[in-house]
Amino acid sequence: MWIQQLPIVVLKEGATETKDKQAQEITSLRQRQCGDMVRASLCPRGMNKMLENSVGDVTIINDGATI
Repeated sequence: MWIQQLPIVVLKEGATETKDKQAQEITSLRQRQCGDMVRASLCPRGMNKMLENSVGDVTIINDGATI
């Protein structure tokens, strides 16, 4: 007997859903920001970057491969 399983969605309280054009614009913006960060860390004059995760742990890196 086949039982249809529905997807389980877990979101933070107060989370909103973004669709269509707005989701594409947000994704494009985040990609550009990530590219800018990696670009600034490459080459001989590359700068160090400080990354903070959601828990608050900070990591300092100096190469684009780590990013």
